[in-house]
Amino acid sequence: MKIGIDLGGSKIEGLVLEADGRELSRRRVATPANDYQAIIATIAQLVSELRQEQSIAADVPVGIGIPGTISSHTGRVKNANSTCLIGKPLDVDLTHALACPVRLANDADCFTVSEAVDGAGADQRVVFGVILGTGVGGGLTIDGKLWVGPNAITGEWGHNPLPWPQDGHGTPIDEDERPGPECYCGKRGCIETFLSGPGLAADVLRAGGPALGPPDILGALKREKIFAGAALNRYEHRLARGLAGVINIIDPSVIVLGGGLSNIDRLYENVPALWQDWVFSDQCDTVLAKNIHGDSGGVRGAAWLWP
Repeated sequence: MKIGIDLGGSKIEGLVLEADGRELSRRRVATPANDYQAIIATIAQLVSELRQEQSIAADVPVGIGIPGTISSHTGRVKNANSTCLIGKPLDVDLTHALACPVRLANDADCFTVSEAVDGAGADQRVVFGVILGTGVGGGLTIDGKLWVGPNAITGEWGHNPLPWPQDGHGTPIDEDERPGPECYCGKRGCIETFLSGPGLAADVLRAGGPALGPPDILGALKREKIFAGAALNRYEHRLARGLAGVINIIDPSVIVLGGGLSNIDRLYENVPALWQDWVFSDQCDTVLAKNIHGDSGGVRGAAWLWP
C-alpha cells in the first residue's frame, strides 16, 4: 500500500492507495494558517490515522505534494505560495515527525504524475499538467515519469510573463497587461497574477466589476451577467496565449487542466480554438483535456512518488 499527502493552502488531504490504484482510505483536514509547526503536527497526525485505519507498518514511506519545491542548493523550501514554508527544511522535519522515509514533490508535479499514470494523460508520451487554482503551476512527465530539472522548477510556467500583451479587446498594446499586477514572487505581470483564482477576481475589479470570489464569478457567468462574460473572454484569451508558449517550447501530446478553474467547461473548446494564433505550427494537435481524478490528482500523484 502507498500513502500520499497533499499539502494545500486550505486543506491537507491523505490517501492510501493499493498498488493497482484502488483507493482504500481518504481523510481531509484544514491546513493550519501560517503556522509551520502546526502543519508538521497535522500531517503527522493524519498519517498516523491512515496507518492505523489500514494496519500499515510505521516504516512504509510517504509521498507528499507541497505548494513549492525543495531547493537543491539549500535543501529548504522555495517558491511556495504558502509562504510560511519558505526557507524551512520541510523534508527533514517531516522525516523526523513521521519516523519514515518521505519524498516531497511540487503539488503540480504530483497532479501531473497522477493524470499521466491513470488519468487524462494515460498512454501519452509527453504530458503537461496545469494547476489553475489559488496559484498557477505546472508539471511535466515523459513516458509516465516525472521530469525534474537541475533547478527543480520544471513546469513553472506561471512565473513567466504573460506573452503577447493585449488590451481587454485583444488589441496588441502594452498598457493593459504590462507591467501587470504584482506577484508574490517579487515580479510583475506573471501569468499567475492573471490566471489564478485570485487573478481572475482581481481582473473583474480592475474592469469595474464587483468584488467577488471565483465561484461567485462563475455563478454570475451562468446568470449571463455581462461583466462575468467579459472576464471569462479575457481569461480564455490569456490562457490560450500562456499555453501557446508552453506548446512552442515543449510540444506536449496533451495538456491536462486541474484546480478549481479547470471546471469551466467552455475552456476546453474555446482555448484550443484561440491558441492556434500563437502556436508556431500550421496545425496544433496538442489536446487540452480536463483531469480525470478531480481535486484528488495531487494526493494520488503524491502516493505514486514511491514505486
